[in-house]
Amino acid sequence: MYVKICGLREAVHAARAASEQADAVGVVMSPRSPRHASEAEALAVIAAAKGVKPDIDTVLVVREMPAVEAAQTAVRLGFDVLQLHGAYTREDFAVASAIHPRVWRAASLADHPGLRAGDSGEERLLVDGAAAGSGEPWDLGLIAGAKLGQHWLLAGGLSPTNVAEAIATARPGGVDVSSGVETTPGEKSVELISRFIEAARGADPHRTGSSR
Repeated sequence: MYVKICGLREAVHAARAASEQADAVGVVMSPRSPRHASEAEALAVIAAAKGVKPDIDTVLVVREMPAVEAAQTAVRLGFDVLQLHGAYTREDFAVASAIHPRVWRAASLADHPGLRAGDSGEERLLVDGAAAGSGEPWDLGLIAGAKLGQHWLLAGGLSPTNVAEAIATARPGGVDVSSGVETTPGEKSVELISRFIEAARGADPHRTGSSR
């Protein structure tokens, strides 16, 4: 089960995620988000995570930044992955991929009923709720009729208390959490990070340690 802890701004939280063997840590650069990180904070998160687990994926998450600028920023700051969230086109993904080799897509089934991993040329797809970043659970029954393909992560409304049930219902290759490991919007908890990773690993029906 691939586990990503997103929306990090502090080195201590990145280090905890890495020490608990998370597969990825994410940094959000979107000024309207309570999780928006400065470049200095982003660099601190990358250094802390890599210092504990050198092979962890560090992910830059953007929602409004132009694709070219986002890819250039990911390269300049040293992120392993660029995640484009929202209304980016296939052309945006092509342009970003020409600059940065690893690009992920985040989208919702509510906005894109025919959502399928890889359709925009992305390495990995995150299937999120319609209200991204809200922490609100969404109807996982939508996944039953979807043909998502392989290499996708479940996101949106996950927490240490419900991630096991969500994995059993949706059977994703991995999970992504942000608000579900916070005490208040934008403020992460090392305890909740540890509890989430433990719960996700314990619920893994494949026990392979990686995404399908």
